[in-house]
Amino acid sequence: MSQPVRQAPRIGLALGGGAARGWAHIGVLRALARIGVQADIIAGTSIGAVVGGVAMAGKMDALEDWARALNRRRLVGYLDFRIRAGGLIGGERLLTELKRHLGGTTIESLPLPYTAVATDLVTGHEVWISNGILIDAMRASMSLPGVFPPWRWEGRWLVDGALVNPVPISVCRALGAQMVIAVNLNADVIGKTRRPGTSIPTAAGFDLLTLIDEDGEAPPVPSRLDALVRRVFRREPDQPSLFGTMVGSLGIIMDRITRSRLAGEPPDVHITPRIGHVGLLEFDRAEELIAEGEAAVQRALPDIRDALAVFGIRGQGPTGPTS
Repeated sequence: MSQPVRQAPRIGLALGGGAARGWAHIGVLRALARIGVQADIIAGTSIGAVVGGVAMAGKMDALEDWARALNRRRLVGYLDFRIRAGGLIGGERLLTELKRHLGGTTIESLPLPYTAVATDLVTGHEVWISNGILIDAMRASMSLPGVFPPWRWEGRWLVDGALVNPVPISVCRALGAQMVIAVNLNADVIGKTRRPGTSIPTAAGFDLLTLIDEDGEAPPVPSRLDALVRRVFRREPDQPSLFGTMVGSLGIIMDRITRSRLAGEPPDVHITPRIGHVGLLEFDRAEELIAEGEAAVQRALPDIRDALAVFGIRGQGPTGPTS
């Protein structure tokens, strides 16, 4: 009787949420590739779903070039403020940029299993999106409550997956991963998102109103929205803004949920970029974030070597940790 063929262990990559801090995922993916560690499964939450999906679609170079070219003035140009939506920013301009590179790419056409995690706004259930248009899955997963409007998907209103599963380790395991590498963007957030010398949180990381007023290139905020935008983002000298309070509170919630889920569902390798000082909207700091993502992989090399040895997986790259 012939013996069954033993399948090679599968590596799952769980990419966590963290808004602008997600550019660190690019550095992590680059560094893992250099040491010969290739994921067989990718699950992403929020910005992790975006970077993971773009990587799966073979458009990582385009994403990195775009991220590195962002400055604060260009960033303001992507912010389309709205008043008749479930969020402050419509997100259409960001979607347009994604569509330019990904078009109608479907999840089914990707070379490896991919899942984006979102949250059902009505039931609170965790929703795994593993089919359909890739951009729709990304947009649903990154719908940060109060910032981006909920996304309609198969009759359900979905918001950011970080509300229920900030680092989707469980998704990787459910999809058949024997070894899971988790990238947690919020491991050192608490206490760092504040103005130097004060206790005032700065969720965005910079004064958004000043940029809106000074930017001559970005589309102007419609007059009917101007007063609302100023109320939301205005910071008094001795207290946080409405936006800072809202997003800072969400950050605390996600930090606590992350700790709880990691305790119950620990990964085999835990990669933790040191980026808690970066504001949630500081997308212009891509160079720094990508570099720290790469550095985080270097710090985790002993754990990566040990995990690969336990699961019998050999690195394929010239500097692979098990070569």
